[in-house]
Amino acid sequence: MSKLTHFDASGQAHMVNVGDKAETKRIAIASGSIRMQADTLAAIEAGDAKKGDVLGIARIAAIQGSKRTAELIPLCHPIPLTKVGVEFQIDRTTLTVHCQITAETVGRTGVEMEALTAVSVALLTIYDMCKAMDRGMVISDIRLLEKLGGKSGHWQASNNI
Repeated sequence: MSKLTHFDASGQAHMVNVGDKAETKRIAIASGSIRMQADTLAAIEAGDAKKGDVLGIARIAAIQGSKRTAELIPLCHPIPLTKVGVEFQIDRTTLTVHCQITAETVGRTGVEMEALTAVSVALLTIYDMCKAMDRGMVISDIRLLEKLGGKSGHWQASNNI
């Protein structure tokens, strides 16, 4: 494991200098889940939740959240995103909505934080839109699945977590 890069030699937090890094295509894939009651999941699937199209709004929220990551995470660089893909999968067996985000850029720093922020915002939006029906929903397993590009190359999560 390399040293933490967001601290200078005297231990002070700083924004990492990426000015000398090469611009490369960078991709990050992140995922997370929200578990709920059967009636809540049924309302999401049917599209008849009181606040409207839950997954449609969560998709837009994810994209919006990814674009605002640098405003939320203090030491993140603002980066020009070239693509943000949002996928939802409904699992009726576990009463869960799974979210997967693919974020892409051509730049000097990775898009992991943008992908993770997008997942978080999507799941929080689902919670917000359905909380009147189900305040006990559980958001879990938000994690980076894969990253490509940059000096460190290709990284993929193990399933041993």
